[in-house]
Order: sequence, then structure tokens, then C-alpha cells
Amino acid sequence: MRAVFQHTHTRNCLVWSCLPLLQVVYEFFLRFIVSTEVNGKVAKKYVDQTFIRMWIELFDAEDPRERDYVKTVLHRMYGKFMSYRSYIRKAISQVFFRYIYETGRHNGIGELLEILGSIINGFAIPLKKEHLQFLEKALLPLHKPRSVAVYHPQLSYCISQYVEKDPETIVVVVQGLARFWPWSCAAKQVLFLNELEEILELCRADQLTMVQDDLFKLLAACLASPHFQVAERALYYWNSEHLCVNVLSQSRANVFLPYVFGPLSKNAQGHWNQTVEGLAQSVLKMYMEMDATLYDKCARENTDKTRSKEQEREAAAAKWQQMITAAAAKGVTV
Repeated sequence: MRAVFQHTHTRNCLVWSCLPLLQVVYEFFLRFIVSTEVNGKVAKKYVDQTFIRMWIELFDAEDPRERDYVKTVLHRMYGKFMSYRSYIRKAISQVFFRYIYETGRHNGIGELLEILGSIINGFAIPLKKEHLQFLEKALLPLHKPRSVAVYHPQLSYCISQYVEKDPETIVVVVQGLARFWPWSCAAKQVLFLNELEEILELCRADQLTMVQDDLFKLLAACLASPHFQVAERALYYWNSEHLCVNVLSQSRANVFLPYVFGPLSKNAQGHWNQTVEGLAQSVLKMYMEMDATLYDKCARENTDKTRSKEQEREAAAAKWQQMITAAAAKGVTV
């Protein structure tokens, strides 16, 4: 069996339809792994770490049907060979590292994340240091590559599994999302806002306090985005009952309203997109009715900040004009 697998492994670049033998090998090996008559200790003589590493390399196959077989078999191997579980996780992390920092190309990231979703669901509490390092160094950096949209649903599920297992991880997750936020791509920002909302719905009040500054700065930047879909998605946070009660509530208004008042006010005063303008007006009206004193304070601070920025721009323009005038007096063309 191993010889046949190694032979077909060297030919994995061929089209699936041209290799009916490959499907037979996968079917045979799957039944071998799941069979209760197979002695695990005996099987480990042949299914060793080298074999598992070669198997994980097969996730880069171009045909999704082959990747599905590889995924199913690896999941079964993870359940059957307990002594290999740590090695399998490390081998998967190596694939992620190579994809993130070297090649930027891999066909099976989504399938590997599907397996990890089940693996993370079985982690014992409290989480081991090894598992927390895997989150911080392998999973969160997967938000960085350009093709993150291809596997983002599976990645988001893995992240949410961590937060459900241990709410303390939300600090690392929010900071990681802020670090890898795709400021130059509006479509990815919408994906990240969806993921962030799911995570915040699992957040407790004490964890939120630890990340509130990073969170509100991020939300304010999204509200001020020149792309209407990003601003619109951020405004929909106020349509979530859970977020309005636990994150954007009156008790926290004095903390986050100063962050978001400026972009909210700008959008409400005449955004070209009517949906964004209407949502911003509704949010501001809600806080004005909720706490008029805080609203007036934020309005004054925003007016002062706007006036200060305008004065800085005028001073810079005047200084630049002085330089142009001085250069022209010396016969230098700017």
C-alpha cells in the first residue's frame, strides 16, 4: 500500500480523470485507517511521521476531489494515532508558514482549516501554551495573504472556536485582526468586519475593556472609509442587538463615542450614499436622545478638532506659498 501511494504521489500533477488508480488507493487507505481490525501499533510501523508529512503535502493537489479524500483520511489518522496529533498540528503550521511567508500559493488551505476546526473543538480547557501559540503565530497571520477570501469562512470558524473555548483569547484575536487589517482592499475589510462582529458577540465585558481602545479606533477608521460598503457594514454593527447591549451601550458611550463621533457626523451631514447617510443619522439621533450632555460635549470637541485641522492646513499652505514666493524672488521655478 505504501509503495503504491508513493508511486501515485510522484504523479499527483496528472489530471484526476486520468488516474482511476489514485481514487482506488485513497478508498483503500481510508478503509484501512477506519477499520477496527487494524492494530494501531502495527500500522504505525508504516504510517510514520515521514508518511504523514508526505500526506499533508497532498493538500496542495489541484483537484478538489483529491483534496477531499486527503482531508478525510488525515482527519481519521488524527483520531486513530493519538501520539501523532502534536506532530500533525506542527506539520500543518509549517504549511501555513510556508504559504504566508514564502510562496503565497497553496490549494488546500481551506481543507486544512476545516480539519483544524474539528481539532480546536476538541481542545481541553484551559488551553495549552502550544495551542495559544498556534493561534497567535499560525492562524492569525493567515489573514495577511491576498487570497484570504478563498478560505476566510473556515479561518473565521477556527478563530471563533478559540474564543468559545477560552474568552481570554479575544484580546489576542482583536489585536491580531487590527494588525493584519486590509486597509487597501474594501472587499476584505467587509469580510473582516463580519468576522469581528461574530467574535464580539462572544466577548465578555471584562475582555472588552482590555481591547476597547484598539476596537473603537478600528471601528472609527472603518466609518471614515471612502468606500461606502465598508462604512455601511460598520454602521450595521448598531443593528445587532447583542452589540448594542454589550459593546455599543450607554454605559460605554463615554468611551467609544469620542472615537466615532467625527466620522459619524461627517457621514450624517451629506454622504453621497443615502444608506450610509441615513444609518449615520439614526445612530447619532440614538445617542443624542440617550445622553444629550455627552452628545453636546463630543460635538464641541469634534468642532474644535475640525477647526484645528483646518488651521493647520491653512498654516501649511501659507508656509508653502512663502517658499514659492522666496524661490521666485531668486529666480528659481518651483
